[in-house]
Amino acid sequence: MSKRDNIQYTLDWTTVVYYLLLVVMGWISIYGASYELDYEGSMLSFDQRAGKQFVWIITALALGGVVLLLDHRIFNYFAYVFYGVAIVLLIVTIFVAPDIKGSRSWIVIGPVSFQPAELAKMATALALAKFMSQYNYRIKAWKDMLPLAIIIFIPFVLILLQKETGSALVFMAFLLMFYREGMKGIVLLLGALAIVLFIVVIRFSIETIGNEQGSWGVVGAIAIIQLIQIIVPFSSHPHKKESLIFLGLSVLVIVASVIINKWYPVDYNYVAIGTSLVTAIYWAFTGILRRYPKLIAVAFISIGSLVFIYASDMIFNHVLEPHHQIRIKVLLNMEDDPTGAGYNVNQSKIAIGSGGLWGKGFLNGTQTKLKYVPEQDTDFIFCTVGEEHGFWGSALVLIIYWLLLMRIMKIGERQKESFHRVYAYSVASILFFHLMINVGMVLGIMPVIGIPLPFFSYGGSSLWGFTLLLFILLRLDASRLERSR
Repeated sequence: MSKRDNIQYTLDWTTVVYYLLLVVMGWISIYGASYELDYEGSMLSFDQRAGKQFVWIITALALGGVVLLLDHRIFNYFAYVFYGVAIVLLIVTIFVAPDIKGSRSWIVIGPVSFQPAELAKMATALALAKFMSQYNYRIKAWKDMLPLAIIIFIPFVLILLQKETGSALVFMAFLLMFYREGMKGIVLLLGALAIVLFIVVIRFSIETIGNEQGSWGVVGAIAIIQLIQIIVPFSSHPHKKESLIFLGLSVLVIVASVIINKWYPVDYNYVAIGTSLVTAIYWAFTGILRRYPKLIAVAFISIGSLVFIYASDMIFNHVLEPHHQIRIKVLLNMEDDPTGAGYNVNQSKIAIGSGGLWGKGFLNGTQTKLKYVPEQDTDFIFCTVGEEHGFWGSALVLIIYWLLLMRIMKIGERQKESFHRVYAYSVASILFFHLMINVGMVLGIMPVIGIPLPFFSYGGSSLWGFTLLLFILLRLDASRLERSR
């Protein structure tokens, strides 16, 4: 057997080293987070979470080893089968899972609990890679995105039905992979616009203009839309004059509304909507008559944004769970709830801040040892790192994550098959999303949606899920050398 046929020589050991570093550092942090002041046992004791996590680590390594021994073609040939199994498990979970902290996302088999949503991430990544690796497939138009959206939408909705909003939102990470594969940047910009409009509407919805004559939230969001309606056409030379005219008319309408309001009450929401709608209709007709797609796009985006503004209120009040609403309000400083919804984040920031530059030392953290931070060995595991090892310890962890992400993208770029490349970027996107949201919510700059820190947080499901995700990529990458014989 030549070296090219031996996984020992074809495996990307650099990625394995990063993986092992994160797993070991996570295990040590779990021990620090769950350590009892009067405990005299070892890290391997099964009556401690660190001991249980050690078992999960060993089984995860064994699982990764099995994956490396499989024929790499299995993951391509049976991608849709894996996806189908994951969907069935998600459906079954909705009906058989017990209610645990308000969600039904865990299948309990004796002493073992398993979360199918973790498997669904890997299965969805394989299904997307399979579909996008079809002969002559390219993301060129919106219709090319439709089947991809369906593949993502099915597990997304099923996980939402389990009341696991955080795990469902992770599936939005695939947009980053789509961008790498040719999706136009406008889609990401529209996503960013939706987030900004949602925040403006929700944050300022309780603040009214005058005697309840409109909401600053709605008017502010529409003002953003009108800026887009003016700036985008202005960037195109043939439409600079018309853009300036609409800018002048918008200012004139605002001044007239303020003057009229002195004698007759004016609802500024309707004024803003009317002005924006008239501008959108004008650009739509102008774009059609002059065959200028950019103006048509501005019109559709404007009208869609106006609809989204009013849909935001429904989403916030009727789709999101009450505890999610409170967390968003606390994040946006709409409510001050240091002992309720804001307690986790408040205690987490205290723990991280108290660590200073060098930290308090292993097992010397007061916030974590006295159990002030809820979920400190799962969703809030990063605050243990910050308190015990300080800024430099936290920075080291983030650097290792960055190196791992850079390595995964390098692996993706060197693939000869599109199936392998798409899967690699799916892995990078999922890990990046988890890292960004988890660390962000611990620092208080992201809403608390409850997703684990990859390879770090306590739990067998997440460790198995991320290990499968990564080691399938390693197996696919190793086959690159085997095929080049």
